[in-house]
Amino acid sequence: MNPDPTPLPGRDGASVAAWPAAVLAAVGALLPALLRRDGDALTLKDAASGTYLHADPALLDWLGCAPGDVVGRSDAALFDAAVAAAFRLSDQTAIAQPAALTSEHKFEWRGARREFSVLRLRLEGAEGQALLAAVWRDLGPLRRREAQRAAAIEQLEQQQRDNEQLRREMQDHTLRDSETGLYNRAHFEDQLRREVDLSTREHREFALVSIEIDPLTPEAAALGDAVRVRVHEAVGRLLRGNTRAMDASCRFDDTRFAVLLSGVGLATAHSRMEGLRRQCATQIVAYQGHDIGFTASMGVASFPHTARTQEELSAACDVALADARQRGGNYVTLASIRFDPA
Repeated sequence: MNPDPTPLPGRDGASVAAWPAAVLAAVGALLPALLRRDGDALTLKDAASGTYLHADPALLDWLGCAPGDVVGRSDAALFDAAVAAAFRLSDQTAIAQPAALTSEHKFEWRGARREFSVLRLRLEGAEGQALLAAVWRDLGPLRRREAQRAAAIEQLEQQQRDNEQLRREMQDHTLRDSETGLYNRAHFEDQLRREVDLSTREHREFALVSIEIDPLTPEAAALGDAVRVRVHEAVGRLLRGNTRAMDASCRFDDTRFAVLLSGVGLATAHSRMEGLRRQCATQIVAYQGHDIGFTASMGVASFPHTARTQEELSAACDVALADARQRGGNYVTLASIRFDPA
């Protein structure tokens, strides 16, 4: 509804009663047809008393009223006090304005939520009677269309989010080992290369850990590959539970694993891996009525204190891991710190 429409009768102060009869007849005949075409309704009030002098059938239908329920009555007789007060305030504001004034009204009516946009204009009637004409537009259909459009947009956005999540999950699935849920070796080495580059640029340290499951007892090994799968799954859970989002864990092969601890020094890495070693040693894997225990040996190296390149770092981890295995397993060994000659 245009808040500043083309001039209507009385806007310039001219009396409607002074218009030629033919013009009044034409306006009276055309206006209801135009309002019906746009889905609007016209009301006419006595400006002084606020009493309705006319109400279009469309408005009566919206409110579920008969003509006698509205004409001759005021808003205070039709609506509750809060709604009537809001109408009266808008009426008085429009009466004091030289131009048309638009306002919106929301209220409960007979158990239903109604919402209207009302364009009000003060007119001069016969014998100087002040009138208030109002064009009502039901905003319910518009609000329903807006809600439907918002719901459709939200549905599309949710589908996009779901598709993106599925894409990430599918991509992540190709990067992970199915038994342990840990990264595969190729992806882990890519992350390790990025960590080396980042630490070199920012002059910070990180740790790399090589882990090997110690040989199972002869009784456990005799139960077959299913037991080894259960042990791998247990190690995967422990590694995921003991690493942060910025870290990375990897399964190298049937017995070897690796962990990248971002921004962590040698002492902190040793402390965390010692805790992981104890968890492995106390972990019990149940299989066909058997309680299977296992242990792990770990070698810890750090960049750049024990190595300057990715290759040197991996080699330092392997040496430290071999030392742990030589000590009988179930042990965490630190790589030697490199000392550059002065």
